[in-house]
Amino acid sequence: MTIKTISTKAFDDQKPGTSGLRKKTPVFMQPNYLENFVQSIFTAIGGATGKTLVLGGDGRYFNDTAAQTILRMAAANGAKRVIVGQNAVLSTPAASHLIRLYKTDGGIIMSASHNPGGPEEDFGVKFNMPNGGPAPEAVTEAMYAATKTLTEYKTLDTPDIDLSAIGRVDVGGMQVDVVDPVADYATLMESLFDFGAIRAMFTAGFTMRFDAMCAVTGPYAREILENRLGAAPGTVVNGTPLPDFGGMHPDPNPTWAKALMDEMFGPDAPAFGAASDGDGDRNMVVGKGIYVSPSDSLAVLAANAHLAPAYAGGLKGVARSMPTSAAVDRVAEFLGIKDYETPTGWKFFGNLLDEGCVTICGEESFGTGSDHVREKDGLWAVLLWLNILAVRKESVAEILKQHWEKFGRNYYSRHDFEAIETAKADAMMAELRGKLDGLAGVAFDHHLKIAEADDFAYTDPVDGSVSQKQGVRILFQDGSRIVMRLSGTGTEGATLRLYLERYAPGPEGLDLDPQEALRPVIEAAHEIAGITRHSGRKEPDVIT
Repeated sequence: MTIKTISTKAFDDQKPGTSGLRKKTPVFMQPNYLENFVQSIFTAIGGATGKTLVLGGDGRYFNDTAAQTILRMAAANGAKRVIVGQNAVLSTPAASHLIRLYKTDGGIIMSASHNPGGPEEDFGVKFNMPNGGPAPEAVTEAMYAATKTLTEYKTLDTPDIDLSAIGRVDVGGMQVDVVDPVADYATLMESLFDFGAIRAMFTAGFTMRFDAMCAVTGPYAREILENRLGAAPGTVVNGTPLPDFGGMHPDPNPTWAKALMDEMFGPDAPAFGAASDGDGDRNMVVGKGIYVSPSDSLAVLAANAHLAPAYAGGLKGVARSMPTSAAVDRVAEFLGIKDYETPTGWKFFGNLLDEGCVTICGEESFGTGSDHVREKDGLWAVLLWLNILAVRKESVAEILKQHWEKFGRNYYSRHDFEAIETAKADAMMAELRGKLDGLAGVAFDHHLKIAEADDFAYTDPVDGSVSQKQGVRILFQDGSRIVMRLSGTGTEGATLRLYLERYAPGPEGLDLDPQEALRPVIEAAHEIAGITRHSGRKEPDVIT
């Protein structure tokens, strides 16, 4: 086995976004493209010499080949040990757990999360820190800086490793441990929740459907739901991970998980439905005949978390991303606990979790999690819902109804305008930012009057770091809200995310259709930002 130093030229498009570097798969398959970025990761973390790392991915196309490349490079760069999921597969929350469980120096996760996979679709690589969470901005900026000056990378001249066999092998002096991707994670879940109560609920006839969307959570869901909790065989559908996700778009929302939505609103609907995404960190929850928005799900979980053993002592605090609705704020106020508003990106929760400021965090983009790992965790959210249902012995609809009666309802929706020409999207946001100072006091139909408008900035209460321009906020006097930002998770063009919120204190007006309740806010958003004028779009591509 020979260490080879390969000359290379820098690429100018390797700036990581909120969750690492994501590009079309053919881009990553270019000669030296993946290698350059991996070498830049090693540079940014002070080298790989003597380090222990976790490696895994969501099983999408190119995952297996990329894993072999990364292992060769880790060995050539002096890594001591790599813990890799069998067949190079690990869900993102499972990878975070392994980093924490084995106290490693971090991990490399191969995923483009909820984006489609396949030869012409998306691929991604990100680095997670020793706490198990995504690299913070200072580290991703160091990666980007390294990509711009890179002239060579190191690799090992060695055959592929058999990653299908669980066990230990030596690669150029580096120890490679191939582990069961599910076992440690399933054991963690069993320590958090009352599996006995959930098992008894299934035994008594409770039915559910879990759509794994041909993505990574299939084996996890089968082991936990069907094997350990006794859910009926076939509860997990689309449970075999496929490199192209079976042609599905593995994003658990009402648009892409339409088959699950149709079943849950059909005549023979089970009591509970859920779905997860490509790498297992997102979740969608649906009751029989009722959809639970991620913002409402976060609020309900926070209000009822004490029903699960891991959270029986109460929550230290809660945190939400700025675009997420204020529903959880009302729960925090009721519970008398701290409540934090952060920019979009799970990495912003990391310091709060590490410092013990918060226990549960959530994003409107179908991500929820707690301090058990440092990533959002789709199956964790599903299991907490099941624990709550088992203890309360009420339906999802009944739980939501009682929640809204107690706290009021934050009607909420996100409208995505996808693949807008980047220059046009940037021009729209620049024009909008130029208007902000003059928006206070502007009134619209339906008695909507703007109280204030700003470009959200965040100062981390733990390390004092400042993040600017995190999204435009337009706040109305009645508590309604518009947020607009361009997403950093796509691979082509720009996605405008338009977040819409309107608060109904109750007791009247708690059972409206969300899109109808939000109509005045939607119209105001289009008028303020000139969305159609800039993008040519009148309607969003995806409504969640």
